[in-house]
Amino acid sequence: MATLTTQSITRAGITPTYAAANAGGDACEVGDDIFLHVKNTNAATRTVTLAIPAAASTYANVAYTWTAVVVAATTGDMMIGPVSALYKDPTTGLCTITYSAATNVTVACVKLQA
Repeated sequence: MATLTTQSITRAGITPTYAAANAGGDACEVGDDIFLHVKNTNAATRTVTLAIPAAASTYANVAYTWTAVVVAATTGDMMIGPVSALYKDPTTGLCTITYSAATNVTVACVKLQA
């Protein structure tokens, strides 16, 4: 599992650097201004899943469902987020990201900069 580097989007814009999705999953920073940009060039769709720790449920009898986003095949790209504190793993402090398959998938973690 690799930790994605968070890149800032400024008023001048950004040309993000994309990392190959890790077959064992990735992790990223959390925050209301954090987003993932996922690109899929594979002939099959890919599902990107953001894990919500069981500890995130602070209300009795409430269970949150993990976020699963399908990225279209061939030229699919998807902005996912915000990756809020709801996704924060209490052990790592990061969001855990998994992929249905990592082949031909790239991802960038971006943060809105004031």
